[in-house]
Amino acid sequence: MSELTEPALSGEPALRVTDLRTYFPVRSKGLFPKTVGQVKAVDGVSFSVNPGQTLGLVGESGCGKSTTGRSVLRLVEPTSGRIEFDGVDVTEMSSKEMVPIRRKAAMIFQDPYNALNPRHTVGAIIGAPFEVQGVKPPGGVRKAVQELMERVGLNPEHYNRYPAEFSGGQRQRIGIARAVALKPKFIVCDEPVSALDVSIQAQVINLLRDLQDDFGIAYLFIAHDLAVVRQISHQVAVMYLGHVMEMASRTDLYSRPLHPYTHALLSAIPIPDPRAQKQREHIMLSGDLPSPASPPAGCVFHTRCFQAQDICALEKPELSEFEPGHKVACHFPIVEFLGTAPITGPDPGLTKQGYSAGSAAGEDRGSHDLIREIGTDYGVGPDTPIDPGPAIWR
Repeated sequence: MSELTEPALSGEPALRVTDLRTYFPVRSKGLFPKTVGQVKAVDGVSFSVNPGQTLGLVGESGCGKSTTGRSVLRLVEPTSGRIEFDGVDVTEMSSKEMVPIRRKAAMIFQDPYNALNPRHTVGAIIGAPFEVQGVKPPGGVRKAVQELMERVGLNPEHYNRYPAEFSGGQRQRIGIARAVALKPKFIVCDEPVSALDVSIQAQVINLLRDLQDDFGIAYLFIAHDLAVVRQISHQVAVMYLGHVMEMASRTDLYSRPLHPYTHALLSAIPIPDPRAQKQREHIMLSGDLPSPASPPAGCVFHTRCFQAQDICALEKPELSEFEPGHKVACHFPIVEFLGTAPITGPDPGLTKQGYSAGSAAGEDRGSHDLIREIGTDYGVGPDTPIDPGPAIWR
């Protein structure tokens, strides 16, 4: 097992977000509607992502993960805060001023079926960034697009085909090729594998790893599946109701979670061992996720928290460093092990280049190896017959 080490860092983060807030107005009905409230989808989020690193953003549905990703790229206008790409503040830039910035930042969307224009060919879709940015690659756009198609595992001869002629996994590869066409420094991956089955998930994650290793891309990887996030992230942030509740390295968060909400999330992951699953402690949260239009006072999690005390309803805990590199927003962090045993199976390990090859020789792992790791969390064992897919991942 390789030891977790960080990639070589440059002086400036690829992305720095400070106190980001994105509110949506709630309007009254009638002939003259008025703003009567605000939905606080993202409420004071701060983080940074270094070149060649991946920050995993996890949380249940409705916690503000996707809105955070869209706000960072200014696809949704933030209410306040500061967003910096390579040290340049883009928060107040106009749409015209953002055009050159979008060469450095891209997005991979969640739904591979709705993210592609069905009336455009694959060649036109992947080649769109070149046209919009006025980039003329050596040999022409067609040659560059076909090279990208081959790089992501698509047949270059399918250049003139339409999205409807491809499977879900192939469509997601089209979206990835479009995102990396101009070799951006930062990509928001908005649940890019949630609509795919386990074997295809592994292939897509391997592809994202390879591209990160080749181009030094920084990822904001948004997902609700903690098993998938563990495979690709260097750092992990846990969101709840628009707030970051805990942030740490992947190893620390999965082995030593501090926030009660993180413990609850990890305890919900099934273990493919009936005896261990039966003896395991499960943390059941009472109630439903509160409305972001009227979040609870104090700690937003106190209405469902099994650790809550009087101060939790009165005073909001700040996200502060509990130990080096491990931040938590909680008055009463849980330092003892609750038996939540987040993930079973081998730890993939990371190297300074990004990811362990699974061997001392340093050769890249195939998708079949990664399927075994992810599959451990879904009851798929090493002996389960799985199609390893195209053997293009080196």
